[in-house]
Amino acid sequence: MYYPEPLAKLIDSFSKLPGIGPKTAARLAFHVLRMKEEEAIDFAKALVSVKRNLSYCSVCCNITDIDPCRICQDKGRDASVICVVQEPKDLVAMERTKEFNGYYHVLHGAISPMEGIGPDEIHMAELLKRLGDEQVQELILATNPNIEGEATAMYLSRLVKPFGLKVTRIAHGLPVGGDLEYADEVTLTKALEGRRELN
Repeated sequence: MYYPEPLAKLIDSFSKLPGIGPKTAARLAFHVLRMKEEEAIDFAKALVSVKRNLSYCSVCCNITDIDPCRICQDKGRDASVICVVQEPKDLVAMERTKEFNGYYHVLHGAISPMEGIGPDEIHMAELLKRLGDEQVQELILATNPNIEGEATAMYLSRLVKPFGLKVTRIAHGLPVGGDLEYADEVTLTKALEGRRELN
């Protein structure tokens, strides 16, 4: 009502993004308005490119611009281990550690009956197909440490039991640099459960 139609449409588009309210949407729209034309065109091209040039890897379901993705094509990785994560950004976080050298499987969500998300709505069937490969010996469940992530990990561990694989769960607990006095009871309990012997 207050803005010219093209600007109002841009504000409306920004406000549809998660975590963006009306004021932030207006701020972003005005920022785009102040951009040089070439910058705005590059921004628009990047948005279109993401939709046109990205798809899911046919092996691990990660987002990729080539199929299979670069990680799945890497023959130097340990084929005996698959790390299951909820989202592509979780895979990136694991890769940043430079500690894991196996393959991944991205579920694109977690089981959440309250939101109507069951096992069929996430990429579990694709994972089960991969487990038929006799090279896989361990499945690391790296879902989030919340109700949905825990439910997904429990469901998956029961589902893959017939495959005879070693199923592990990433440890949860205190962050490095954190103080015990500020940790909640659940975090402390998980930290105690995940304790290990010092050599």
